[in-house]
Amino acid sequence: MRRIAVLASGRGSNLQALIDAIAAGRLAAEVVGVFSDRAGAGALERARAAGIAAVSLRPRDFDSRPAFDEALFSRIDGVQPDLIVCAGYMRLLSEHVVEARAGRMINIHPSLLPAFKGLHTHQQALDAGATEHGASVHFVTAELDGGPVIAQARVPVLPGDDAARLAERVLAREHPLLLATVGALVEGRVRLLAGRVADRGRPLAAPLQLGDDDRLLG
Repeated sequence: MRRIAVLASGRGSNLQALIDAIAAGRLAAEVVGVFSDRAGAGALERARAAGIAAVSLRPRDFDSRPAFDEALFSRIDGVQPDLIVCAGYMRLLSEHVVEARAGRMINIHPSLLPAFKGLHTHQQALDAGATEHGASVHFVTAELDGGPVIAQARVPVLPGDDAARLAERVLAREHPLLLATVGALVEGRVRLLAGRVADRGRPLAAPLQLGDDDRLLG
């Protein structure tokens, strides 16, 4: 069983998907701690309801971003995670904490990276006239939304879509994408090899894709 720590700043719907999959026996892992930069984050309440340790620190209590990150990750290290999942964590991470955990930290982002990094991705996709949108899970590096992409889920952009409707459709695929990717990491199928994503030891030329059956296809 793999130990997972989750970082989240918001309501924690992806966290809940992990909790539910573990409880149902569909994911052989354990969430050992949930960490946030916002004391009022819904993710913390979800963690407490599931009996999971929930920790929040206030960035304003620290002199700098590196100091905050050092304090936060010292607490994360305390639960001894094998994998760190950023699921709606809205702060940039300092280079030193990222590099120290290379290949052990992933992030889920609501776009088909490298397109539409940063915030407001659904509106970005609409403004660009994209016909396809989706979500990506990638290894975390110091570059914003720039680490090697492990897997993606795709959804069509439909006539009449606005950002809210598009976001809802993407979110419905985010959850199975995250579960499938975490499962592949837990099983040892996927790992970071010499800076590239490897699937069963074979470096990928393109990200894995989430199929209609919620399995990752290479």
